[in-house]
Amino acid sequence: LTPQALQLASKVALAELLLSGCTTAADHHYLFPGGLADAIDIQVGAVRELGMRAMLTRGSMNLSKENGGLPCKSVVQDAEAILADSERLIDRYHERGDGAQIQIALAPCSPFSVTTDIMRTCAELAEARDVRLHTHLAETLDEQEFCAKRFGMRTVDYLQSVGWLGPRTWLAHGIHFNQVEIHRLGAAGVGICHCPSSNMRLASGICHTLELEDKGAIIGLGVDGSASNDASNMMLEARQALFIQRLRYGAEKITPQKVLGWATRGSARLLGRSDIGELAVGKQADLALFKLDELRFSGSHDPIAALLLCAADRADRVMVGGKWRVVDGQVEGLDVQGLIADHQQAARQLVNG
Repeated sequence: LTPQALQLASKVALAELLLSGCTTAADHHYLFPGGLADAIDIQVGAVRELGMRAMLTRGSMNLSKENGGLPCKSVVQDAEAILADSERLIDRYHERGDGAQIQIALAPCSPFSVTTDIMRTCAELAEARDVRLHTHLAETLDEQEFCAKRFGMRTVDYLQSVGWLGPRTWLAHGIHFNQVEIHRLGAAGVGICHCPSSNMRLASGICHTLELEDKGAIIGLGVDGSASNDASNMMLEARQALFIQRLRYGAEKITPQKVLGWATRGSARLLGRSDIGELAVGKQADLALFKLDELRFSGSHDPIAALLLCAADRADRVMVGGKWRVVDGQVEGLDVQGLIADHQQAARQLVNG
């Protein structure tokens, strides 16, 4: 993974999100091999170039296979390097208040790949610097087994033991929780980023969204990454969420309006943002406009429901903070064909070594 490859990948993902109507993204980057110490700095540049907002998380892995973890030795870092870079990024980039464009969160990858010490120290640093916490949790049954074997406890018990069970935390996936754990997560105000396409692609399971929400947890939506979802399209992700959650709870409880609420207000709350996620006086001027004049929308009687049921996948106009970033279905100032060509070349080099 090279700096150029990461820059291209970040621009491709951000552009695809923007074209689907997404104005604010979060990314969980945790690979820092040799030569890529400034990975988050590269992502900051990509976000600013596209005129979006982002919560960029300083991910980390420090528990290699040799020490009982998942990642290979070439991509783990020592705790001192992780914490020093975390503080540097907060100092340099983290913006506060309404309209913030770049924010930083701390994000040890998962219980598979970091030590208890780094989880606990990141929680302490996040509290001291008032930034958010993010990690993967309860995505697969293997993770429950790993936590039971290595730590002698289930995932939510582990989360509490390292100081993460609170409203500063949002978790990716959050599938394999029992009813007691759902109650504890809700009572603590923890956020859950539901990633339906990834969960279906990997056959990981289905998130218990309504039970979590009923107990007080915050639900938002994420497209996950290219390793488990080949499309970074927020509208298509919302459609997947609608269908998989209807499979669990039924159509009456899972409406298009409900799911669009997760994609907008819910996702904003996951990131600790009160200035985005809805159209209201005093909020940021974010708009995503979709044309409904294609054949697939013909005959639809509810334009809001049609966005998901008829699979709207590309916005005609997108405004971020009062500035048009997509006009006539094109990202302003971005050579998409050139980006695709460069990205495809980088992908071929990766495959061919």
